[in-house]
Amino acid sequence: MQGNQENLELNQIQVSLAEFLRTYNKNIPTGFPRVTTTALKKFQTTHPALFKRNNMWSIDQHRKKVIDWFPSHRNES
Repeated sequence: MQGNQENLELNQIQVSLAEFLRTYNKNIPTGFPRVTTTALKKFQTTHPALFKRNNMWSIDQHRKKVIDWFPSHRNES
């Protein structure tokens, strides 16, 4: 049970783009494309409403949106 709580906290914590990139690529399923810094910056520019308060990222808030967005934009990065 404590492991689940730790995972929940890690998913909700706000992190830098570099840390989000590392965590995202480390935990994404094998068949999914890996993102790049350039792609994440493009995502951030495309979706400014997700970054209103600061430029921080969280797995909980951004992972699914990046998974949905990236395949159709991967040739742009």
